[in-house]
Amino acid sequence: MCGISGIFNLDGAPVDRDRLQSMTDTLHHRGPDGSGLFVDGAIGLGHRRLSIIDLEGGSQPIGNEDDSIQVVFNGEIYNFIELRDELIAAGHRFKTRSDTEVIVHAYEQWGTDCLNRFNGMFSFALWDGRERRLFLARDHLGVKPLYYHRTGNTLLFGSEVKSLLSYPDCTRDVDLRALGELFTFRYVPSPRTLFSGISKLPPGHFMVADQAGISIRRFWNWVPKHLSDPNEGALIEEYLELVDSAVRLQLRSDVPVGLFLSSGVDSASLLSAMRRQLTGRIHTFTIGFEGGEKSNETDDASDLARHFGTDHEQMIVGASDYEQYFERYMWDLEEPVGNESAAAFYFVSLIASRRVKVVLTGQGADEPWAGYQRHLGVQLSESYRRLPRWLTGGLIKPAVQALPRNERLKRGVATLDEPDDLTRFTKIYSFFTPEMRSRLFSQDMRAEIGYQAYEAREALAHLQRDVASMDPVSQMLYMDTRASLPDDLLMVNDKMSMANSIESRVPFLDRRLVEFVETLPTRYKLRSSSGKYLHKKALERWLPPAVVHRKKKGFDNPVQQWLRSKLLQHVESALFSADSSIRQYFDVDYVRRLVDLHGQGRENYMRHIYLLVSFEMWHRRFMRGA
Repeated sequence: MCGISGIFNLDGAPVDRDRLQSMTDTLHHRGPDGSGLFVDGAIGLGHRRLSIIDLEGGSQPIGNEDDSIQVVFNGEIYNFIELRDELIAAGHRFKTRSDTEVIVHAYEQWGTDCLNRFNGMFSFALWDGRERRLFLARDHLGVKPLYYHRTGNTLLFGSEVKSLLSYPDCTRDVDLRALGELFTFRYVPSPRTLFSGISKLPPGHFMVADQAGISIRRFWNWVPKHLSDPNEGALIEEYLELVDSAVRLQLRSDVPVGLFLSSGVDSASLLSAMRRQLTGRIHTFTIGFEGGEKSNETDDASDLARHFGTDHEQMIVGASDYEQYFERYMWDLEEPVGNESAAAFYFVSLIASRRVKVVLTGQGADEPWAGYQRHLGVQLSESYRRLPRWLTGGLIKPAVQALPRNERLKRGVATLDEPDDLTRFTKIYSFFTPEMRSRLFSQDMRAEIGYQAYEAREALAHLQRDVASMDPVSQMLYMDTRASLPDDLLMVNDKMSMANSIESRVPFLDRRLVEFVETLPTRYKLRSSSGKYLHKKALERWLPPAVVHRKKKGFDNPVQQWLRSKLLQHVESALFSADSSIRQYFDVDYVRRLVDLHGQGRENYMRHIYLLVSFEMWHRRFMRGA
């Protein structure tokens, strides 16, 4: 796990080595164990190293036998041992035991087609000196980030936005279209970012750049088709074998590997697999929240740790911890998201960093397996639309809208009678309704954004087209796995863990696992109003039933209460101070109304307020502080 950066002058002008060094130094937290540069005329590659594989010989950049190819790499190629053996048999000579060198020789052997031979999480930059061509790639599911920006004839790229911003010619402006998408989806879908002109290479895509220009292509073209008549017993056997295999590959490391342990089935199943495959000590880590006794999972996680005999550590996080961390929160995260648990990943990474360099996490099981309530809502919508209008529009919807505080239920019911699938999905994601957004933005900004209702839905339209022939639940799971997962949760996971210089691995996003799950008919995911049916059924082989069927908590926390009490002063200062950036984009009176209604307990606007505060802190850090 590392950080990469680079400069490519498409007009052939020589790279400024000092500027490349500055871009690379900005990523020190991602790789405190070493650094390296490669500069050859118009190309410059930078690398910060966190030593995980081949501690002595894995420094980067790494080249081929004649150094005509050079690569800098962030991530892990989990099947590198098997690929290395295959490449040696084909005549390639290796000088290290690192997975990075496998990328070099795989490119020599298979060209850009090498990407679909990799099982891993990766973003890398490879310079082909013979062709004078740059090859950038991001893994199938977007576990690792890769940003880029073109200014004139110069292409900048890096693992984090702040690396690009350290380049003097990289401008700082808000992308107003992305701002509209942020306040629709609660994240900005790839390829946009909130920084105008700075883009994310989408998951499963690669870029080729040379003096002729830049082209971006999709390499993971998997489109699922459901099995026609699967046998449940055989599916369970295959699934457990795949989970075991994914964990076994992701335990490959020359340093100890720990686990983020919640109270739920996903991380518990990883722990079960780890315990069967490891003979040594296993470190597990959990956090709880001050005032969150009803939702904390520390006690249940401690029970799991005792059951499997781990060295377990936990931390109780309070409102003061959040407030103090907010000073650097956006510097670490770089992209505001409406995810109030994002900071929690920082704290669990913090305690893990004192013991290990690598952790596994159960993230990524919910999206393909229909683990969220929104997936059930999509399934229910078809039946709901068959009810008479006098019942749905005349009784149910008004009754729900009159309920205080239950924002998710209101949003869910508001989506059920929407006939267009893509619009319904967008409504489900949006906790700011069109009516709220029409009042949220300032009058000038509404004119600038030109933002109408669910126009932002077009950001996901290309994904829906892939699976338009499938049922609505399968469509949403496909989009969740390729949009909200990489651009929200995985981005948070990467940035918060790397802020603490540790590598976070996600076994449930092994490409083989995801492709297997996506071939299963919906009834193997949603059944009897419950998600993750076959996932849980299979894991009953490994875990006590009480763990398998325990109500999901995740990184739940009492931020809702904190925003009414201990964090209220912070909210007031952020949103309503005389120099608040909020005033430039939003109607301050309306924002004040949201805060007041939440503070009085009349509505639950926690997510709305959290996103507004996050945006304000982001703007102060990256725009006003430029």
